[in-house]
Amino acid sequence: MAKKLTFEEIKGSIINKKFSSVYLLQGEESYFIDQLTDLLLENVLEDSERDFNQTMVYGVDANVANIINVAKRYPMMSKYQLVVVKEAQALKQIDELIHYVNNPLKSTILVLNYKNGKMDGRKKLSSTIDKVGILFEAKRIYENKIPAFISSYLQDKQVTIEPKAAQMMTDFLGNKLSQICNELDKLIIYLPENQKRITPELIEQNIGISKDFNNFELQSALASRDIVKANRIINYFDKNAKNNPLLMSLSVLYNFFSNLMICHFQANKSESQLMNVLGLRFDFQVTDYIHALKIYSPTKTMQIVELIRLSDAKSKGVGNAPATDNGQLLRELTYKIMH
Repeated sequence: MAKKLTFEEIKGSIINKKFSSVYLLQGEESYFIDQLTDLLLENVLEDSERDFNQTMVYGVDANVANIINVAKRYPMMSKYQLVVVKEAQALKQIDELIHYVNNPLKSTILVLNYKNGKMDGRKKLSSTIDKVGILFEAKRIYENKIPAFISSYLQDKQVTIEPKAAQMMTDFLGNKLSQICNELDKLIIYLPENQKRITPELIEQNIGISKDFNNFELQSALASRDIVKANRIINYFDKNAKNNPLLMSLSVLYNFFSNLMICHFQANKSESQLMNVLGLRFDFQVTDYIHALKIYSPTKTMQIVELIRLSDAKSKGVGNAPATDNGQLLRELTYKIMH
């Protein structure tokens, strides 16, 4: 089995024109699959070479025999030909590609863009690609890693972001990488001349996420048991329900208090240790946990996690009689958390 290359390693090799004969780009996170596919489309061929040497098909419309026939052709007035199969998970009899993959042409670069899952690793096609080409699995990023992803994405564009701003984006968009990148690209356009740093104010003005009334600030208020601040945020959420859905708030709070339980059972509760255990990158992210550890005992934390689960069930109509609207559910939950 070949060494599994990271996204950055594969990206670097493509940019440096070091190509493999076969790429199987698969997994749950379509953003990384599309990024690598686009890099290959940009870097393998020059503009003048594409008419005769680039073929793109979609799995639902293609068949294996035709793909193999195309892959076996030699390039015209070019070092390579590029064959891209998008949505390869819809390609019927995909296992038959083994007849080509067993002995691929060095002048053909075959790219299988396989989304929403991965090929059965026990099958010969997958194991053979792993030996002769590049097999990459694009896994979803956990939300606690999203602020770091945002910073890295912007760094490539010579732009920085304030940690609070990165957390606001994460709370609002979760781990939807394509959507996050689209919003970041818009923010870059909105940056004032000579400014290369994205701030909470810029996000508030152009995306509509309040820098003062958001789930990150609600979490902070609950962590320090700031009843006044928490109620102000809940009132804002209630008046702006469309942009502040209950399920998003419950998800943020569930993650926070589940992580808080992990913190309770750490012998070493120093900031550096908690950041390491929780996979946090910025100092400010651990501050809420330090405050909450002093306020919420392990028993109370377990009760809070169960309360959040019950609120989630009620928001979906389970055990919610008489019916309580989402605003009231969040109000009741925060009251029970802090009392």
